[in-house]
Amino acid sequence: MQTIAPLWLWATFCVIVLVSLFVDFVVLKKQGSHDIGVKEALNWSLVWVVLSFLFNGLFWWAVKDSTGSTELANTKSLEFLTGYLIEKSLAVDNIFVFLLIFTYFAVPTHYQKRVLMIGIIGAIVLRTVMILVGGWLLAEFHWILYVFGAFLILTGVKMWWAAGKEPDLEDNPARKLLPVSKSYDGEKFWTIEDGRKIATPLFMVICLVALTDVIFAVDSIPAIYAITSDPFIVLTSNVLAILGLRAMYFLLAAIANKFYLLNYGLAVILVFIGTKMCLVDIYKIPVLVLLGIVVGILALTMLLSVRSAPAKTKR
Repeated sequence: MQTIAPLWLWATFCVIVLVSLFVDFVVLKKQGSHDIGVKEALNWSLVWVVLSFLFNGLFWWAVKDSTGSTELANTKSLEFLTGYLIEKSLAVDNIFVFLLIFTYFAVPTHYQKRVLMIGIIGAIVLRTVMILVGGWLLAEFHWILYVFGAFLILTGVKMWWAAGKEPDLEDNPARKLLPVSKSYDGEKFWTIEDGRKIATPLFMVICLVALTDVIFAVDSIPAIYAITSDPFIVLTSNVLAILGLRAMYFLLAAIANKFYLLNYGLAVILVFIGTKMCLVDIYKIPVLVLLGIVVGILALTMLLSVRSAPAKTKR
């Protein structure tokens, strides 16, 4: 797997991720369990977005400095931006499922932060492994692109069909294998009930969040490889999009009903990207055009959601 990124940029990215996780797990942990308001979520969301854009600027400079080509630097920077936007968009659908899980299990808002923090760690590890494996497969077997493309098209069709429908949360393997207490015991995953150690509902939530991470990783990894085959761009855009997932969840949780059509837009994006992958050897869509189409679909979907929300409420 070849990458245009120099070794020092890899090291810089690793430091950024470790420092970010330190802030999330150590500094914010001192706050304890507390409700995260819209203002706090918005501020942190902006922090993660700005951090990602600053990193993209550093990436642009590194490519230009190592190759001497401004055009190549612009192309690679656009690939990162497009990949980041797509992963961020797909994360929105992930967040809606998290919201459904938390609502179903009546998870207190001040406990949700810990669940999301653990979910982010799992998502980073899982996606790193899948990205490296996916990159190796693409390098060795070019025809895998067509498999990825067909998979994305089918996923998009399935997402369109399932939009607005609630998944069956009762169909969870963990519930069948483990006894679960009827009430929470703080932020504990295990508790003592009738003299025996059993799982708490919070453990069930963690299992479902982990399962969701697996499902969405399978969807999103092929999508980013449709933009670029450079493992550095794939990994960094993916991980940086995930780092802001917790803050974005609390932000979107407050306004989720306003963008109820967003899943349809994401379905169209997946079908479009899958089609692009299947046609890669016939026609290669310019990255800037691809970015414009993705932004246009998201903007149109959000606009239609906002404009039609009052009518939906009346019904």
